[in-house]
Amino acid sequence: MARISQFLAGIRVLDLTRHIPGPLATLLMADMGAEILKIEPPGGDEMRTLGPKDKEGRSIYFEALNDGKSTRRMDLKDAAQRAEFLELVKAHDVLIESFRPDVMGRLGLGYDTLKAVNPGLVYCSMNGYGYGGPLAKSAGHDNNYLALAGILHRNGEGKPAFFDPPISDSAGSLMAIIAILGALNARARDGKGCEIDLALADAAMPLQAYQLAALGRAGIVPQPADYYLNGGAAYYQIYPTADGYHLALGAVEAKFWEAFCRGAERPDWIERQNDPMPQSSLKAELAAYFGALTLDEAMARFWPEDCCLTPVLDLALAAESPHFRERGLLPRGPSGDYQALFPALVDGEPPKARAPLVELDE
Repeated sequence: MARISQFLAGIRVLDLTRHIPGPLATLLMADMGAEILKIEPPGGDEMRTLGPKDKEGRSIYFEALNDGKSTRRMDLKDAAQRAEFLELVKAHDVLIESFRPDVMGRLGLGYDTLKAVNPGLVYCSMNGYGYGGPLAKSAGHDNNYLALAGILHRNGEGKPAFFDPPISDSAGSLMAIIAILGALNARARDGKGCEIDLALADAAMPLQAYQLAALGRAGIVPQPADYYLNGGAAYYQIYPTADGYHLALGAVEAKFWEAFCRGAERPDWIERQNDPMPQSSLKAELAAYFGALTLDEAMARFWPEDCCLTPVLDLALAAESPHFRERGLLPRGPSGDYQALFPALVDGEPPKARAPLVELDE
């Protein structure tokens, strides 16, 4: 068996989350061998009704984020089921929930109550704005978090642009895993659990380390189309080809830019890599150059140069590309769906493919 699939063997997780952040976190923990029990409300997780359906009428989105887990429905407002839930808490290592800050407390299941029955419990709350602050009880989604974090402002041409997949939601998933694994490591030393307050609005900030350093030290605020990562630079740009495809050029380092210029037989471009932003004139020259080449012609010319130039693939082409096929991290599940497994090989092996969701109520 793949070793990564044993990393969290013996760790039991109660998952009370919905949508993307929490379910993605526990999905990846399941890839590492954790036992995940998803607790749904009596009417079922609302995600069961969203997105496209398979031929049996089941939500493809819901099952994609919950394969490899078990699920059961409980009414935590009911005293008897609440007592049963507390028994589950005693037998689990981690609880992760995504309610607004006061919901678990109103149910009589706040952290202090759960800690009393299981002092070693690692309790992770994932919600929009965390426990404290002026927005603690406010609703939000990924675009709201990115708007408040200063990210939407500088991305997009002409107006702020949405991102897919959602950045704060996805980063929140990864931050939750990191925090939970750190807490379990600490518990192995002292036997104590803890309460983790993770706000999705906060999750995007560590991704902006460069930009925040420039802001703090030099007062630089990245502006739309005036920054190399968001369209200002000719060397970090997307260009259309003559046959309707697109190429992504990422020749940030001088050696890659020089290799690109050599491949293009344009040595005069080498010294212009650091033209002032936005590099409108140089971008126009490169756009005209690529616009005269087909995708195949461009790849034949530049792939040997190793200059960080790649075709822009749609998802179908990406999923079947040699890289993702050969890495073994994107197998097809029992229903034919692609499973994006925990993205790491350990001792040369990827995680094992996920089993279907187990419905304990059926």
